[in-house]
Amino acid sequence: MCKVSVIIPNYNGKKYLKDCLDAMEGQSFRDFEVLLVDNGSEDGSREYVEEVYPWVRLIPLRENTGFCGAVNQGIRNSRSPLVILLNNDTVADKDFVGELVKGIESKSRAFSCQAKLLEMRHQDRVDDAGNYYCALGWAFADGKGKPEENYNREKKIFASCAGAAIYRRELLEKTGLFDEEHFAYLEDLDIGYRGKLLGYENWYCPKARVLHVGSGTTGSRYNLFKVRYSSRNNIYLIYKNMPLLQILWNFPLLILGFGVKMAFFTAKGFGREYGAGLKNGIMISIKNRGKKFHAPSVKRYLEIQLELYRNLGKFLIK
Repeated sequence: MCKVSVIIPNYNGKKYLKDCLDAMEGQSFRDFEVLLVDNGSEDGSREYVEEVYPWVRLIPLRENTGFCGAVNQGIRNSRSPLVILLNNDTVADKDFVGELVKGIESKSRAFSCQAKLLEMRHQDRVDDAGNYYCALGWAFADGKGKPEENYNREKKIFASCAGAAIYRRELLEKTGLFDEEHFAYLEDLDIGYRGKLLGYENWYCPKARVLHVGSGTTGSRYNLFKVRYSSRNNIYLIYKNMPLLQILWNFPLLILGFGVKMAFFTAKGFGREYGAGLKNGIMISIKNRGKKFHAPSVKRYLEIQLELYRNLGKFLIK
């Protein structure tokens, strides 16, 4: 059994696979396997991997199950104590796997550690240096578009970006796997939130470096699919991870946050989709009321609430 299983979800991403898999083949750390979970691609991805990369374990799915369904299949089909999730539109540095392993093994309370993601087109600029969630109900990536040399220090973060992150299997068994109701977007924030509710930590490990195209599957930063699913999943994330009293406590700020986002997306021509996503988020929260996640103590909720306030300040001054 390998120490690490690297799981790469793929949907019609053949054009990215050579660079991504060549980088995996050139890793300095060798005690790992690669599983590529194909979400019913129709662009020849499966045939290409079978022919050119026979060392990759290919898991073919009949249909597109989204990011969550694909990575869950990969996790279930692996046995390694550590699991790395990696987007197909990435090129990892040769020490990427080794640095993530070092990072998580050196932190006894770590649920996850994420790499430093850099923009593929501007490789001196950060794409993601840690994911955060704030009291306005906004998720944001630290450092986006900023000089990468400013983000070379390890730090605790709210959640790891699952586009390039390592998780402990034993802790995934406690939080549960990625919630497939999310399909895509905010699923990594949700699982990181669950880890925090159980008292574990998420870390940013900048020595693990990855170049990232970004929106490699959906094709653009803002589109109808992404806007609708992001707003839908944000409502669901709040419902799942906050008790009713905490939701009521945050309600004024949440209304302000969602209102500002509605105005923003309306100005960009996506107001209807954003509103439809919010409505759908309420509906799936009611449908999945049995999935509400509970912290073992009130203290954990209070600690996270203070962090939501701190993250709001972080967002406003960044």
